[in-house]
Amino acid sequence: MKNSILNLCLSCLNAGLYIFTRLFLMVLSASVYQGFVLAEVLLNNSHVWYPKWMANFLENVHYVFSQIGVILLRRISVKVVMLNVFMRWFLKFLVSLLSIVVWPVTILLNIKRNRKCPPPRNPILFKSATTLAMMIRNRQITSEELVEAYIERCKEVNPYLNAVVEPRYDMALREARCIDKMIASNDRTPEELAKEYPLLGLPMTVKESIALEGMSNDCGTVYPYRNPAKKDADIVRLARAAGAVPIAVTNTPQLCMNWETYNNVTGLTMNPYDQKRTTGGSSGGESALIASAASLMGVGSDIAGSLRLPPMFNGIFGHKPTPKLLSIQGHIPDCLDPEFEEFFALGPITRYAEDLTLLLKVLRQPNGPDVPLDKPVDITRLKFYYMEGDGSSVTNTIGSDVRKALDKAKAYIQSTYNIEVKQLKIANIEHMWEISVRVLFNIENVRNIYTDPQVRDQWISVWPDVLKKMAGLSNHSLTSVAYGPVKKFFDALPKSYYNNLLRIFEEIKSDFNEVLSDDAVLFFPTFPYPAHLHYRIFYKFLNCGYLTIFNALGLPATACPLGLTEKGLPVGIQIVANKCNDHLTIAVAKEFEKAFGGWSPPNKELLNCIKTA
Repeated sequence: MKNSILNLCLSCLNAGLYIFTRLFLMVLSASVYQGFVLAEVLLNNSHVWYPKWMANFLENVHYVFSQIGVILLRRISVKVVMLNVFMRWFLKFLVSLLSIVVWPVTILLNIKRNRKCPPPRNPILFKSATTLAMMIRNRQITSEELVEAYIERCKEVNPYLNAVVEPRYDMALREARCIDKMIASNDRTPEELAKEYPLLGLPMTVKESIALEGMSNDCGTVYPYRNPAKKDADIVRLARAAGAVPIAVTNTPQLCMNWETYNNVTGLTMNPYDQKRTTGGSSGGESALIASAASLMGVGSDIAGSLRLPPMFNGIFGHKPTPKLLSIQGHIPDCLDPEFEEFFALGPITRYAEDLTLLLKVLRQPNGPDVPLDKPVDITRLKFYYMEGDGSSVTNTIGSDVRKALDKAKAYIQSTYNIEVKQLKIANIEHMWEISVRVLFNIENVRNIYTDPQVRDQWISVWPDVLKKMAGLSNHSLTSVAYGPVKKFFDALPKSYYNNLLRIFEEIKSDFNEVLSDDAVLFFPTFPYPAHLHYRIFYKFLNCGYLTIFNALGLPATACPLGLTEKGLPVGIQIVANKCNDHLTIAVAKEFEKAFGGWSPPNKELLNCIKTA
């Protein structure tokens, strides 16, 4: 009897929460829609509320005052094209209001997510890809043994994580056996094998947005039919040619348009350190599997932090390389804009820092920029800088956990090498949040849900999908639907506004280039806090500025773990360098890995005397 009453209460609660969230999303979507409509009306009818006689009058006033204080007006002109202090405060205020509703809802939605992801127990899972490749070449372990160990681990943890979109376990084992036969039947030395097949026999996973022949490549989008990838993306082709064995494709938000890995096909991916918490996005599936030791290494993509935020939330290494170092061919969404590659990158995700170099050397395209990945780095000859953020009033300041991690990194360099880590101050850096968002939204012809299937560079109407989402009838995610109205809003703003932003942006880029040169690195927070509860990104999305700044600037950045918080959550920072200096950021990441331990297994308190040597 008691159980029946309890079940009835829980059913009523679930139904009430479902109705409440539906109503809330409808009201929220309607408000956003009305806001965009009003903005478009005002922009398209400026002649009504800004008549010609007023323009002439203000032009005369401007002429008079320009003769009195031209220097003052130049300073004001910089501020006019930016989000002024009030508008920034108002934007943050609106998001704070949203958090009042989202915060308690996320508590309720995550009540039942309390299972602990089991820690790895097989000693093989504690070795780096670099070490395992050497062991396979020296016939100390077979590829089949290694691939099978990772497949078993995937099967063990995926019920806790929901990170795998589509496995290819049987095919991977067949490929591994072929590799073992090849090694056994030829007389090539380990050195010769290393040169020809640097990834020989190593299992890997691939983000679903990156094409792996025969596997799902829908990028979290609901389709009435299965449409697998027709051929490998360039970086997957290079990895397989070097001997890698893909074992699965992993989850991503729809079209990579979120910092939370959720879509309406595979569902929500959970953090191996705490099921209640996000794994980040959009490379969240990759990062969750790699952090749980269910994948040895993987590849992801980054247009707004996706090779840095998920690794930070999951305590592993990720690297956003110098633009064009790796080919982006074979990624969904793709883009017709030739400037896309200046801001978007594919890159490696690993548990061990040394494996970043191993993967980058294999995956780099032949005609890419000259990045000396094998060049030795003398830490004592580097200059070190740090920033605690971009100074924007839109983003949150860093919390205590991230501050401790940043201080720990600074203190280590100071105490170990007697090098002062100086605070970097860049003029007008407080405007980089707006600049980076505007620059990224100015990219044209990114494939999205509004792309006309018949005419690639045209859009279908935005508003039918917006209305369907408001009515709860759309299969598309909220962020994918919102992309259309937001893009139209930014496109409707005056070009003079954007051009003024670009002038400021060029000055900031020049300052970064001068300071970093070829012998300096910058410590920068990845996000103000460790992993938060699922869906809280919907009121924390303004903090994307910590990530998008380096997409806009085109600088290489390595996500580096620096330990766990008191709650057992991973925390880390970004290590940034000037273009074509990826080897510097990775060298410093290796140094911190030796100093602080790097990756720490999830829920390691459950381990029982596991031998890892």
